[in-house]
Amino acid sequence: MTTGVDNRRADAAKGVATRLDFDESFRLWRRVGLLLLLLLSHVPMHYLWRLFRLPSPWPRWFLGRVGRIAGARVQVIGTPLRRDVFYISNHISWIDILSLGGASGTAFIAKSEIGEAPIVGWLAGLNRTVYVKRENRMGVAEQINELRDALAENWAITVFPEGTTTDGKSLLPFKTPMLRVLEPPPPGVMVQPVMLDYGAVGEEIGWVGDESGLNNARRVLARKGNFPLRITFLDPFDPRDFPGRKAIGAESRRRIEDALVSALGGPLRPFAYTVAPVNYAAPPAEG
Repeated sequence: MTTGVDNRRADAAKGVATRLDFDESFRLWRRVGLLLLLLLSHVPMHYLWRLFRLPSPWPRWFLGRVGRIAGARVQVIGTPLRRDVFYISNHISWIDILSLGGASGTAFIAKSEIGEAPIVGWLAGLNRTVYVKRENRMGVAEQINELRDALAENWAITVFPEGTTTDGKSLLPFKTPMLRVLEPPPPGVMVQPVMLDYGAVGEEIGWVGDESGLNNARRVLARKGNFPLRITFLDPFDPRDFPGRKAIGAESRRRIEDALVSALGGPLRPFAYTVAPVNYAAPPAEG
């Protein structure tokens, strides 16, 4: 990356709105136009499939194509289980959801704020997103029951247990309350860790610090060219071999960390941004 790109990303992480030049604005609105065409073509077809009570492939196709319009060129490594699977993944960008959903057809567990967002919440609902409230301590049992119902209804569900997005070179501790759905595991359900790697552009793409979601979307959609995204489906394991959500989370994190270290060619680094909602404090800056 160039120094200019580094500076813009650093400013964005501080909450400074990114100023776009003419070429960037043109790319942004061209991609927005393509997204609107996808909406007009895919959503009616989804409802047509639902009208005839047919399994609808349109949300998966929609997600994958939106990710491609945004610039992601996905390479799938490994073999994803197609049903009765709980994917556990690291998390870097909102593009993770588009590309992982397009590659596997998975539904997602998301913060309740996503469901309340205009348009985005509606689109997420089309893909059978399960919403949870991180602050609703008294309602955890109810949310776990909802997850069990969703896991029984859907073929695959993905959770991002870091609870936030990072820069692609770090891996936060895994939060495991939503893994209680695997205590005990539903019959036949497997866990498959997933490693997402954007390579050299991970820091530029990552949604970190005080940057707003809107600004991150503007930056990514205005970006010139494409970028790689490797989705590595690691070997699945039987959660019964690792009793309890903490053991399941620890084993998943260990496998993802090993794969990420191998992909980066070196050790991970501490995440440089404090994330209060997940109780993560960044280490003091050197000097």
